[in-house]
Amino acid sequence: MAFRAVIRKSASTLAPLVGRAVSRVEARRSFGSAILTAAGGRRGCICGRGHAGVSHLCGYSTAPVVSNKPAAGESLLRIIEDEIKTSQETDDHDQVEDVPAGFPFEIEDKLGQQTLTLTRQYEGEHVKVEVHMPDLVTGEENDVRDDDDDDDTERPTQSSLPLVVTVTKKSGTSLEFSCVAFADEIAIDSLSVKKPENNSEEMVYDGPNFHDLDENLKNAFHKYLDIRGIKPSTTNFLHEYMINKDCREYLGWLNDLRKFVQA
Repeated sequence: MAFRAVIRKSASTLAPLVGRAVSRVEARRSFGSAILTAAGGRRGCICGRGHAGVSHLCGYSTAPVVSNKPAAGESLLRIIEDEIKTSQETDDHDQVEDVPAGFPFEIEDKLGQQTLTLTRQYEGEHVKVEVHMPDLVTGEENDVRDDDDDDDTERPTQSSLPLVVTVTKKSGTSLEFSCVAFADEIAIDSLSVKKPENNSEEMVYDGPNFHDLDENLKNAFHKYLDIRGIKPSTTNFLHEYMINKDCREYLGWLNDLRKFVQA
């Protein structure tokens, strides 16, 4: 986040903060042309673009704060205020994120959490999808890397969205898929059978490495997920949705920091 970089620098130098905030937004806008068609031509992290019923966190006041706190606290508070203002100014607040027609899942989006939960019923099965924050790749040299990363570390070449899909039968037995969604495909990393009688502390055999399975079997599992709604048209929408959620959660986090420093 831009905020962490600024804390390590002099509090009196705010110009780098603005540049980093703009870069952060540009990174979100880089999922690119590969999903523009599926996403209806919309792009970017739109702070405040939310699903119906999701509270918006963009209306925080950026008025100067009067405080009798020591200079260090006042400096930190000014930086937080500036980051809130910069994040709001670099995002587009006018567009609304619409759920696409035929979207088969109910969305549960709790403020303050970094995951999104989708649920649906399909032919007597309960399908649950846990969606995590996307890993963004813009192609810039310092993208998705920490300052301490080794130069030889292999970096991803495109943005992705981590998913955990659980399909549960009435008996309580379920299949759990760990997946990564890209712009035009969904990769299954692992698959395991979960039985209600299994103790979570037991070392249960989860089967072979998914990538070692027969190609026909792997294709059949991809089709299995596809007919239950786990397909690129779904995950492309979720990718954009989660970018916007990240924007809302970041503003909420900054607001919590501001309240703490003000107290």
